Amino acid sequence: MKLIKTLALALALPFAAQAAEPAPADTVTIFMIGDSTMANKPLDKENQERGWGQMLPIYFQGPIKIDNHAVNGRSSKSFLDEGRWDAVMEKMKPGDYCIIQFGHNDEKPKADRHTDPGSTFDEILKKYIADTRSKGATPILMNSIVRRNFPSNATVKAEDRDDNPPVGPTKDTEGGVILVDTHGDYIVAPKNVAKETGTIFVDMNALTHELVQTMGPTLSTKLFMWIPAGKYEFCPKGKTDNTHLNVLGGIVVSRLAANALASQVPALRPYIRPEVYNLNN
Repeated sequence: MKLIKTLALALALPFAAQAAEPAPADTVTIFMIGDSTMANKPLDKENQERGWGQMLPIYFQGPIKIDNHAVNGRSSKSFLDEGRWDAVMEKMKPGDYCIIQFGHNDEKPKADRHTDPGSTFDEILKKYIADTRSKGATPILMNSIVRRNFPSNATVKAEDRDDNPPVGPTKDTEGGVILVDTHGDYIVAPKNVAKETGTIFVDMNALTHELVQTMGPTLSTKLFMWIPAGKYEFCPKGKTDNTHLNVLGGIVVSRLAANALASQVPALRPYIRPEVYNLNN
C-alpha cells in the first residue's frame, strides 16, 4: 500500500507543480555533481531517458535553484580531472548545497575513470566535501542508485540489504526474483566517508533497492530504459537498459531523494513541497 501511494503521489505532483506560481529570485542553489543516472538528458526525438537529478526540481518550491552538473560517463576522478568541479566551485556561495553522487563509472577499469573504494575513491569524495565547506556551502553525499539485476542464479535469501547487500553478476540479469547488488564497496565507501567527515549522507542505493525489490522483476522494468523497437524516434531499434531511468523512473527516484532531503536536511524542508514528505496527507 505504501509503495502504491508513493508511486501515485510521485506521478501526480509533477503535473500539479506545473501550474504553480513562478518562483521568486533564486537565493539558495543546490548543485549536483555525478554521472548519467543523475544527469540532464536531451528531450529531442522523443527521448525517454531521464536522470533523477533532472526531475528533482519538480519537488521544490520558493527561492531555490537546482543546478545539475552531472554528466554521462563521469566518475569522481574524471569529473575532477576535466575541470568540471572548478566550474561548480566558481559559482558556489555561502548557504548553498552540493549533492555528490558517484560510483557507477568509478567501477570501470578505464584509467581515466577508475578509482578504488577505501582509497582513491574516498580521497576524491573527501576533496569535494572539503572544497564545498571552504565555500561556506553544505555537502550532501549520496551513493549510487541500484542497477536492476535479478539473476537466475542468485542463491541468496531476500534479506534487508542495508547491512549486507547480496552481490552478484551483471551479465545474467533476468530469471530470478532477488535483486542482487552490482556496486559492491562503491556503495559502502560514501557511507564511510560521510561518517568520517561528519557529512550528511543519503543512502540512495538502499532507497532504490527497496523500491525495485518491492516492485519485482516485471514491474520494475517500467522504471528503466526498456524501450520497444519501432516506438520512439530516438531509439528505433529499441533497447534493454537496466542502469538508466526513463521518465517514470526519474520522477519516482527523484521523489525518494526529495523525501530523504526533507527528512535529513531540515533547512531545506521549507523549499520542498510538503506533499513529498508527508504521506499521511
